[in-house]
Amino acid sequence: MTTSSVTIRVDSETKKAASEIVDYFGLDLSSVTRAFYKQIVREHRIPLQLSDPEPNAESRESIKEADRVIAEGGTGFKNADEMFASMGL
Repeated sequence: MTTSSVTIRVDSETKKAASEIVDYFGLDLSSVTRAFYKQIVREHRIPLQLSDPEPNAESRESIKEADRVIAEGGTGFKNADEMFASMGL
């Protein structure tokens, strides 16, 4: 089997965080990258689950409050300028 190199550019913080995680499992980034490529070939797909993170508790409370305001017929704004104007800013 012939091998070839792959160069991946990623910011330093992401690389450091990823390295710490794979190191915890006794692996290195090269091994994980090889495993990822092999999984792509084996499954004939890109094995990623892309989704937005779940909102935290503070965001969930804000969403509930916004739903309450809307349900009670509260004032809405078309844009930030309208909102600031209503506050006299």
